[in-house]
Amino acid sequence: MNRRELLLAGVSAAAAGSLAYPGTSRAQAPKEVTIGVIYPMSGASAQVGIDARNAFETALDIINNDHQLDLVAAKGAGLAALGGAKIRLVFADHQADPQKGRAEAERLITQEKVSAIIGCYQSSVSATVSAVTERYGVPFLCADSSSPSLQRRNMKFFFRPAAQDEMFSAAMFDFFDAQKKKGKKIDSVGLFFEDTIFGVDSSNTQRKLANDRGYKIAADVKYRTNSPSLTAEVQQLKSADPDVLMPSTYTTDAMLLVKTMAELGFKPKNLVAQASGFSEQVTYDAVGDKLKGAITRASFSLDLAAKRPFIKTVNDMFKARSTRDLNDNTSRQFMGLLLLAEAINRAGSLEGPKVRDALAATDIPGTSTIMPWARVKYGPDGQNPEASPVLLQYLGDKFVTIFPSEVAIADAIWPMNG
Repeated sequence: MNRRELLLAGVSAAAAGSLAYPGTSRAQAPKEVTIGVIYPMSGASAQVGIDARNAFETALDIINNDHQLDLVAAKGAGLAALGGAKIRLVFADHQADPQKGRAEAERLITQEKVSAIIGCYQSSVSATVSAVTERYGVPFLCADSSSPSLQRRNMKFFFRPAAQDEMFSAAMFDFFDAQKKKGKKIDSVGLFFEDTIFGVDSSNTQRKLANDRGYKIAADVKYRTNSPSLTAEVQQLKSADPDVLMPSTYTTDAMLLVKTMAELGFKPKNLVAQASGFSEQVTYDAVGDKLKGAITRASFSLDLAAKRPFIKTVNDMFKARSTRDLNDNTSRQFMGLLLLAEAINRAGSLEGPKVRDALAATDIPGTSTIMPWARVKYGPDGQNPEASPVLLQYLGDKFVTIFPSEVAIADAIWPMNG
């Protein structure tokens, strides 16, 4: 072995033993790139984790195999800049518990030597996991947690390609303003939100928007997440009878809310949800007969497949695994992994700081995604400000796009019950 080979061997050994950047690049291109995926795989939110796994594995197929689609990271097999290395996913279960999420992030970084982590659905878990990744200098791709406060912590390794709840809520109130201009009645809103970061951030944003735009807040109801009963809270909503009920709830709470409203005879004039539980198929399987005409904000619309045929191809791939269509959550999860893989490939390295810099330099047109986004280009806070939201209405047992007008395929039914 000559002097140069000895030096290279020494560098490689040092990299293998490094804990500061567990994904450090090697002298030779790696055969695989390991990414940690932290989601609720058990407990009340287990279905979210199951659906997320199907979304990530669909994206994995796109990345690791050659798919001739006009979609980011689709063409060619593996990561070309890393010698065709394939992505390997390591799944971890946080059980909707921030402390379990913290422990799993530590394990993935120090034991599995992941090059990046993607997660985590619940904003409270994403907050703790991203704090861990920041400390280790490992990129965190926030696929679907939407609390605005996540981007306001002066973090360098945090990136979110999808919209956050200030952006989503602004779209809701733009829609309300447009409805009023058409002569529709909407004077008051009722806020109903769970007590973790997601619900509190959402309600703070909606409260401010209502006040700024002249809508009366007829109800402002906070409840404990995973509460066994929502009877008292629904009685408050029924008494206030707002023109629009605006829930910010996760899946099990969304189902309980709808069932309790039916039991107490409260039929909202309109319901415009902050997605989450109201974007999940399991909710509509359980109580969809009581949600005809419900509206939810979203990052994704299957209607867009008429303009971008590859969206149907991707949806068919996902549906073959899951027996359901892509929705607001699974579309963001799918796109998140593709965007992360594209950045790692552009970095040509597994080193955390280099992948971080590649993510920061991302500039991808929205037409290369499955989303209605204008583009993917992160700001200094890691947020993509050009992730354009849409509003969907549940009509005829499926969602159709009703807002904004340039992408809508139907007018909103308002009030929702006709």
